[in-house]
Amino acid sequence: MKRVPLLMVGGALLAASAPTSAGTVTITVTDLRNTKGVVLACMTTKEDIFPRCRRDPNSHRTKVKAANTITIRFEDVEPGEYAIALLHDENDDGKANRVLGMAPKEGYGFSRDAPVRMSPPDWEDAVFSVGPASQNVKIKMRYFL
Repeated sequence: MKRVPLLMVGGALLAASAPTSAGTVTITVTDLRNTKGVVLACMTTKEDIFPRCRRDPNSHRTKVKAANTITIRFEDVEPGEYAIALLHDENDDGKANRVLGMAPKEGYGFSRDAPVRMSPPDWEDAVFSVGPASQNVKIKMRYFL
């Protein structure tokens, strides 16, 4: 009879030490002005490099063909604090084209619809929490010109 409580305590300790399960983040992208080119998506936990998360080897990144509405799925996302940056790369050259080196010529979007003023949004405006459950994020593409 004494084994049952001991087994229950052992099982609880094993469950507590088990790694946190990874989830899926599904991003719905809306309001693209056309279906030219691609949409580049990047999701990172690194505040110091956001929104340019190419330098984060652990970031979740993808490139999808532009469409009226796009669904992007990042699988096996560990729980944590993340921010998403999107670029509607209309000419598919892999970079954010600008007018006079300043104003974005192509569309952009950020998690939590983070505001863009004279520069990309702050981390605090775009960051959101990801837990072990699946999560849906909606991002509206914005255009400066």
